[in-house]
Amino acid sequence: MIEPKEAASKAREMLGLLGFLLVATAQVSNMILARGVAGSVPPFSIAFFRWSIVALGLLPAVVMALREKPGVLHGQTFGIAAAGFLGMFICGGPVYVAGVTTSAINLALIMALSPLVVLLFSFISGQEAIHRSQIIGMLLSLAGAALIIMMGRGAIGSGVAIGDILALMAMLGWAGYTLLQNRVGTGISFLARIGLFAAAGALFSLPFAIHEMWSAPAAAFSGRAALVYLFAGLVPGLFAYSAYAYLGAKFGAVSTSLSLYLGPIVSAVLSILFLGEAPTVIHLIGGALSLGGMWLSLQAKQSASRP
Repeated sequence: MIEPKEAASKAREMLGLLGFLLVATAQVSNMILARGVAGSVPPFSIAFFRWSIVALGLLPAVVMALREKPGVLHGQTFGIAAAGFLGMFICGGPVYVAGVTTSAINLALIMALSPLVVLLFSFISGQEAIHRSQIIGMLLSLAGAALIIMMGRGAIGSGVAIGDILALMAMLGWAGYTLLQNRVGTGISFLARIGLFAAAGALFSLPFAIHEMWSAPAAAFSGRAALVYLFAGLVPGLFAYSAYAYLGAKFGAVSTSLSLYLGPIVSAVLSILFLGEAPTVIHLIGGALSLGGMWLSLQAKQSASRP
């Protein structure tokens, strides 16, 4: 007979897993969107409106944080701008441009490599040591990534695509953002920081968006474009970040690893359902190498950090 506490614990775990699945779905929906609207809605316009919606939605959190702690962000303007540039600008318009020449599955698998880049930077900068199993994991992940970039374009074509290069650039930007985000605005809440970073990302995207709106007003201001802007701002924007913050507070660091592993899998399912782009054998082999290597590296890191 299952004890009430055990039953409650299992129910909590199931709800947590469902929550992480929803967050992963919201996160990768941005890659499905990038592929689905590729070339039909201006990319930097999507990025500008997405981050503007996020910034406006989180404005109450920012205002509340600044009222509680006036002056807490003094001297941090450059850090906030840098985080917004790396995490929201580099991972904004370029990702939507990438969707023209690469698949959503490629985008998800390449973006999933960012924790390994963070780990490698931490080693190079002397912040932490890397053990043999972590090195093996990194090599496996890099081999998987190389396979995907060189041969994983499926029905789109063969060889290296500019979209894969842009996705790689966005992944490196996200890794830099990950290193920065916990060092900037530490005196305010996670959501308040996201609101500030989103505002910075929107400002960086604005000149490019204005150029697109001027050059192709029919594409930038159509009814379809408006729906795309709204979806990008609400689903992979406000919902994904807010739900992630909530689940992170409830379940801790587990949320990070679950989102990482679930993302590419969810992306493959959504690609089949909405884009008709099934993963190829190369995707399966490269994805197994990348995710398996990442799991090995992160597990080794967690084991090494335990007392």
